[in-house]
Amino acid sequence: MTNYEFMRWLTFPIMTTHLVRVRKDIKNLLKGSSKSNRVSVLDVGGRKSPYTINLPADITLLDVPQESGDKEKLNLGFTNTLLENVKKQRSNITDVIIEDMTKSTLADGSYDAVVCVEVIEHVPEDDLFVKNISRVIKKGGWAYFTTPNGDFIKNEGPNKNPDHIRHYKRQELHDLLEKYFEKVDVHYAVRTGKYRVWGLRSFKLKQPLLIFRTLLGNFINKIQSKGVSKSPNKTAHLVAIVHK
Repeated sequence: MTNYEFMRWLTFPIMTTHLVRVRKDIKNLLKGSSKSNRVSVLDVGGRKSPYTINLPADITLLDVPQESGDKEKLNLGFTNTLLENVKKQRSNITDVIIEDMTKSTLADGSYDAVVCVEVIEHVPEDDLFVKNISRVIKKGGWAYFTTPNGDFIKNEGPNKNPDHIRHYKRQELHDLLEKYFEKVDVHYAVRTGKYRVWGLRSFKLKQPLLIFRTLLGNFINKIQSKGVSKSPNKTAHLVAIVHK
C-alpha cells in the first residue's frame, strides 16, 4: 500500500455517500467473483478514479486524452502529469490505456469485469459504448455503472452540465443495458438535498467549520440514503449492476 493509498483508505469512511456506496458495491462484486486469481477490472473513464483505489484486483485504467474546451475546463481525460502521478500513487494498476471506448481496440473477453462510474452520460454513442464494454468482458463477468438519475435530475436550464449528453431515466438505462447483458439490475441511489450538497464541499484545513459541515452532511446523507433503491424522486444517481 502506498502512502497515497493509505491516506485515501483512512478517509474513505467520511467521504461522500456516492463514493462510499460505489466502493462497497464493487468490493461485494469482487468477493462474489468465483476466481482463484485476482480479478482483472477495466476502469473505464478511470483517470484518478477513487473508486478502485487499493481494491484487491488488477486494475486497468482507460480514458480519452484531455482536449481543450469543456474537457479541459472540467478536468476530464488523461494528461501526461496525471498519468505519471497515477503510476506512482497506485499499487493495483497493471496498465493504463488512452483510447475512446467506442473505438476500442481491446480483444474480446479481455477482462473479468468493467467499472464505469459517472461516465456514460458523457458519451454520444452510448449504444456502441455499452456494446464494446460487453464485448471485452469474459463470459460470466460483470459490469458496474453509475450515472445521474434522469427521472429526477434534468440536465437543462442554467445548471446544465455542458459535458453531459443525456441523463437517463431508469427504464431507458435498463433497456440499453439489456441489449448486451443477460442479467440487468438498475436502481436508484443517494438521497438529494442540502446535506448531500454539504458533503460535496472540499475539505479546507484553514476552514474548520466548513470541514465540520462537510462531515456532518456526509453522515446525515448516508442515513438518508438507506432504502431509496426504488425511489425515483429526490435521488441523485442510477446504479446498474449487470452480468454477461
